[in-house]
Amino acid sequence: MPSPALIVLEDGAAFAGEALAGSGTVGGEVVFNTSMCGYQEIATDPSYCGQLITYTFPMNGNYGADAERDESDKAHARAIIARELTNYRFNRASRTTWLDWLAEHGVLAVGGVDTRALTRHIRDKGALRAVVSTETRDTRHLRKAAQGLPQMGGLDLARVVTCKEAYEAPARNAQPASALHVVAYDFGIKRSMIGYLQQCGFRVTVVPAQASARDVLKRAPDGVFLSNGPGDPAAVTYAVKAVERLLGKVPIFGICLGHQLLGQALGFATFKLKFGHRGANHPVKDLRTGVIEITTQNHGFAVANNQIPGAEITHLNLNDGTVEGVASPERHAFSVQYHPESSPGPHDSLYLFERFREEIARFQKGGEV
Repeated sequence: MPSPALIVLEDGAAFAGEALAGSGTVGGEVVFNTSMCGYQEIATDPSYCGQLITYTFPMNGNYGADAERDESDKAHARAIIARELTNYRFNRASRTTWLDWLAEHGVLAVGGVDTRALTRHIRDKGALRAVVSTETRDTRHLRKAAQGLPQMGGLDLARVVTCKEAYEAPARNAQPASALHVVAYDFGIKRSMIGYLQQCGFRVTVVPAQASARDVLKRAPDGVFLSNGPGDPAAVTYAVKAVERLLGKVPIFGICLGHQLLGQALGFATFKLKFGHRGANHPVKDLRTGVIEITTQNHGFAVANNQIPGAEITHLNLNDGTVEGVASPERHAFSVQYHPESSPGPHDSLYLFERFREEIARFQKGGEV
């Protein structure tokens, strides 16, 4: 039988539901994702470390789960919240049900929640700290517990999710012996990112978030990739310093947190968004071509729209005008805030991995286009 569960936000708002997997009391920043599918990829994305995920699509779990969809080796969401959690696996590629998967990974899953009301509250008030509990109905106690949680601003969570030591990413497909070598910083890297780099012919070495520029350059990379990740980019000062020292010495491509870290290294400021961008249908305009891409997004911070010598803003979000891409052509560096690897989501931006390869070729030819 499901256990009653209560979600209490730091401002005292409370939402009732029932725990269908897991039990106990967990807390974190409560956010919402508007994607209609990809719930497993979302739960295993390290960028959700320290967060409680609200899925806005009413039905969650109807096509089951499979280990091949995991974006990392564990679930990073502290809890998931949905209107209806199903235990089907209506997909021939699924080997287990979603609720069984959540139970196996120790994730507290709460269904029967009015997610429309919860999402609207977050949109009005911002992404708040919250506690989910099956152990008590004491709203005042849970609110106090939520208020005692650390604020996301100022948190270095890349240090929490990164690998402990460098490793060579195992090739998924046969790669040519002459494959270009990319060193990928693991700030919370997703498996799909590594996969797309390999599809472009790159041999990928993954290094911890704390790796210095010297350590990276010793590996003689043809390019450096800055991955996604959780937390406040302003707190990851050691990575910004490393990127500053790599600029101009090797081509750089950044995604999500990697975009924010490159932005800081170029001189841009970063700031926390009110409730973030999390979903698979965000329109972004490429200012250089005029092309509009539909993108997958997952971030709570953004790069400020400043004028920086030697750098340019390349993409803007058409919903709120926030910066979605920056570049420094003279230093062979570029980044995007959204997720071209699109797990889940549209494939409009996959070309960016090939663009990275083209940038490496331009660098190797001495900067010629």
